[in-house]
Amino acid sequence: MRKVGVAKGQQLLLYSFPDAHPMNRIRLEAFYEKMDLEKPSLPAVEYVEPEMCNVEDILLYHTREYVDFVIEKCRTGRGYLDYGDTPAFPGCFEAASYVVGTTLKLLRKILTGEFSAAFTPMGGLHHARRDRAGGFCIFNDAGVAIEYLLRKEGLENVAYVDIDAHHGDGVCYDFYREKRVIFADIHQDGRTLYPGTGFRNETGEGEAKGTKLNIPLLPYSGDDEFIKAFQEVEAFLEKFQFDFVLLQCGADGLMGDPLTNLQYSQKAHAYAASALRRIAEGKCGGRILAMGGGGYNPNNVALAWTSVVKALAD
Repeated sequence: MRKVGVAKGQQLLLYSFPDAHPMNRIRLEAFYEKMDLEKPSLPAVEYVEPEMCNVEDILLYHTREYVDFVIEKCRTGRGYLDYGDTPAFPGCFEAASYVVGTTLKLLRKILTGEFSAAFTPMGGLHHARRDRAGGFCIFNDAGVAIEYLLRKEGLENVAYVDIDAHHGDGVCYDFYREKRVIFADIHQDGRTLYPGTGFRNETGEGEAKGTKLNIPLLPYSGDDEFIKAFQEVEAFLEKFQFDFVLLQCGADGLMGDPLTNLQYSQKAHAYAASALRRIAEGKCGGRILAMGGGGYNPNNVALAWTSVVKALAD
C-alpha cells in the first residue's frame, strides 16, 4: 500500500503569532479537525509526531548571524524579526525549529521508503532568506530541505513547485544560480501582492538559466486559469530529471482569503497534487513532500490541504 505521512502534534501549533496575526494556530486546528473526519476513509494516511531540529540543520541554509539574532529575539519576545510582518514572541526560535525539524523528519521517512509521500501543514515558509525573516516566515524549511537533499543525501536534482498565492521569493532567489534546483511557481502577480516579485523573465542565471519558471496570475484568476498555468508547469518539469519533488501548497489562493485576490477552489490543489504525484512516480519513484505554506481563511485551509493529502494517498 502507498503510505502517506501527515505531521500532527501540538508542537506545530506553537508557530502562532500573537495579537490576531493572520498566521495563527486556528488555521492548523481547522485542518486537523477536517483531517480527522477524512482519515477513516484514507487507510494509507498515518499521523507523524513533529520533531525539533538542531541548529546545525538550520545552518544548512541560514547564516549563523541570523540564527543568533532569532535566538536573542526569542529570549526577549519583543519587536520584529523583519520590517514589520513577522513579530518576535517568546519561544519563536523553538517553534520555528519544530517546523524545520518536522519537514526534515518526513523527508527522511520518504527517503528510507517508510512513506511514499508526506505532508506537513506548518511547513513551506518560503519567504525567509538566508540572512533574514520575511512574510511571516522565520526559518525557510523548504530551503533547508533542498540543501539537505543536495548536500547530505547527495541527490543530483530537486524539483520545487510552489502554488501559494505569494511568490516563493526565498527559494527562488537563494537558488537562482543553482541548476540542480528545478523551480516552478504560480502566484498572484507581484505588481499587486507581496513580495512584489516572480516575473516571467526571471528564469535563473548562469548555468541555472532556464531552470526557473515563474507564472504570475492576474487578480481574481480562478480554477481555469490555475489549471492552464499548472499544465505549463507539468510540461516544464517533464524536460528535466530530478530525484525528489517538494510542493509548497499554500491555501491563500482560494476564494475568500483575507490577504489575496485569487479565486481558486480546492479543485486547484487536488489537481496540482495529483499531477505532481504522477510526475514524481515517473521521475523519482513517487517521492514527494508537500508543505502547507500560507492560507488565512481556516475553512479554505482545511479544504485545500485535505484535498492535497487525498490526492497523494488515493
